[in-house]
Amino acid sequence: MKNWIALALCLAAASPAAAREPRSYYPGREHVEWSRDAVIYQINTRQFSEEGTIDAARAQLPRLAEMGVDILWLMPIHPIGEEKRKGSLGSPYSIRDYKAVRDDLGSMEDFKAFVDEAHGLGMKVILDWVANHTAWDHPWVSEHPDWYQRTRTGGLIYPFDWTDIVVLDYENPELRAAMKDAMRFWVEEAGIDGYRADVAGFVPPPFWDEVRAELEAIKPVWLLAEYEGRDLHDSFDATYFWEWEKVLRKLGKGEAGPGALWSLYDTQAVEWPSGAQRMIFTSNHDENTWAGTAAERLGPALPNAFTLLFTAHGIPLIYNGQEAGLAKRLEFFEKDPIEWRDHPNAALFNDWIAFRDANPALHNAPWGGPMVRVPNSEEAKAFTFVRSADGNAVFVAQNYSDKTIRITLGDMPHAGTWVDKSVSSAQADGDRYELEEGASLTLDPWSSIVAWRSLD
Repeated sequence: MKNWIALALCLAAASPAAAREPRSYYPGREHVEWSRDAVIYQINTRQFSEEGTIDAARAQLPRLAEMGVDILWLMPIHPIGEEKRKGSLGSPYSIRDYKAVRDDLGSMEDFKAFVDEAHGLGMKVILDWVANHTAWDHPWVSEHPDWYQRTRTGGLIYPFDWTDIVVLDYENPELRAAMKDAMRFWVEEAGIDGYRADVAGFVPPPFWDEVRAELEAIKPVWLLAEYEGRDLHDSFDATYFWEWEKVLRKLGKGEAGPGALWSLYDTQAVEWPSGAQRMIFTSNHDENTWAGTAAERLGPALPNAFTLLFTAHGIPLIYNGQEAGLAKRLEFFEKDPIEWRDHPNAALFNDWIAFRDANPALHNAPWGGPMVRVPNSEEAKAFTFVRSADGNAVFVAQNYSDKTIRITLGDMPHAGTWVDKSVSSAQADGDRYELEEGASLTLDPWSSIVAWRSLD
């Protein structure tokens, strides 16, 4: 036993995730205070209700507030192009008018009422924004043909199989001015709190610097980039952490072990700003439609993924319907409403969000604590770490195998008595763990133990 503990301690000492302290030279941009412990909830408005309207989504706002989510991300609400449309309803990312609400969703007044009620319930609203491209029949195509990228022979350009859109040319200063004007419009007129920027890395970074400054002149905003680019954190608060979900897929299939998670977090610690908010998720509109439900993709790792979603470094996203155990791939170009039902995930998410809110160690960067690796005797199967901040610490142990395992811990930060997650106060009855170097824990297959303690 002494040999493996010595080896584990050496590995931990060499690990950036084990030794990392927040860095002051490149912390990333400052964030609005309300993002400190924020959880994001994505609304696919077309599929969110049978009606598929903003008013119908508004009716569910009290339920979402009770769940504890903080930032509501609405997929694009703008009119959809008809030329080269995909399916009967088209992609909401094929925009025909940046300053309007599409008729099937409702009106501008409906959207303002949605934002106002969300604010009254303590939630923020961000709007999905498509700055890279427009629909073929956007008026700009005919009125400002020089605002679009062109082929050598003068044809319009679309990437990949995105045949329903055409790409804008950010070399043109008039285009940049028009796009910034449209983005200011929704902050000024509807009072939204920021944007999720579609394919943000396809747009030159200086544009995002400029638009951020103009939006901040109106009100403090929060921006999420659909991109995995470190340097976008000069303009954006958060970026996608796609690799997180991909590694968990491999764990669920037995194609990787917990070491793959540490490689991921070590890279995050070394390469990214210490204050970068990375959005983590088990599902979103793209993953659900094109890759499968969370259960299909993550398999037996899904319960552990939910635990990690709310305890590890990253800002969590819940995709609409997951609280109802979303068990189907929602259509992208057709009407395909969520099948709402009672499901254990609803109570699970409520519980996790409340636990995360109550434990500062788990809050979003830069406020939460770094992930500190705790060596264990089953590194090929078990993932163990501690986070601590503001007089609070949380310990997580996970089993990524189909066998019951008993692990022995190596160097354990904040050794002593830890309280099980299910216990709300240090004085209440419930499970306790004496966690120190040499302590042992039994983990059921594909399960987690989470415990907390006060450091005061």
